[in-house]
Amino acid sequence: MSAGPAPKDPAGGALHAIRLAVTKGRSRYGSEPKMTKSREDAVLAHLQRSRDAVERAASDRTFVATAIAIAERIARAFRDGGKLLLAGNGGSAADAQHIAAEFVGRFIGERAALPAVALTTDTSALTAIANDYGFEQVFERQIRALGRNGDVFLAISTSGRSPNVIAALKAARELGLVTVGFTRVAQSPMHAHCDLVLAVPSEETALIQQVHITVAHAICGLVERELFGAGQQN
Repeated sequence: MSAGPAPKDPAGGALHAIRLAVTKGRSRYGSEPKMTKSREDAVLAHLQRSRDAVERAASDRTFVATAIAIAERIARAFRDGGKLLLAGNGGSAADAQHIAAEFVGRFIGERAALPAVALTTDTSALTAIANDYGFEQVFERQIRALGRNGDVFLAISTSGRSPNVIAALKAARELGLVTVGFTRVAQSPMHAHCDLVLAVPSEETALIQQVHITVAHAICGLVERELFGAGQQN
């Protein structure tokens, strides 16, 4: 009696399919060495553009002077018992949270906690306000609830046109907060509502975000040094 054909190995069939797909991919997209070179070129090109953006910012005396002025206004607000409020959308929301964390925790040295609040983190408030009043008011409503005369509101928008950020800036000015904008160099609606504007000399969103957080770190360092002494800088 014949033993019949051997049973198929499902795992072996799957591996064969994967190998076949990889082989077809290589033939379609080119050899692996070429792909590696192309990837390296893409990474190096991005890093070059990033370096160029930082160098343009560093060589712009107005940009550097504005960063210093922002640090001074934030330090003054903390010294006078005020706080820093921050807001933005998407990657700028992440930057707002990052910057707030540097102040509430620490940036470099051990020191007292500093009052900084990102208006992007309370999902209950955000969704309630968006549901009841519209997304354009998600930051404005929080500014009206938490902002006080002498506080600083740091608004981040790479386009300079975000409606909810503009609405919050208008409310902040109405309440007597110092308004600070992180944006791009091109004129935008945001500029008209800010006491201080840190305008990155680039039109590429990813690079604008990189410079924003790089300069934010410099501002954190200046604030710590202003309030707690030069020893904070290592």
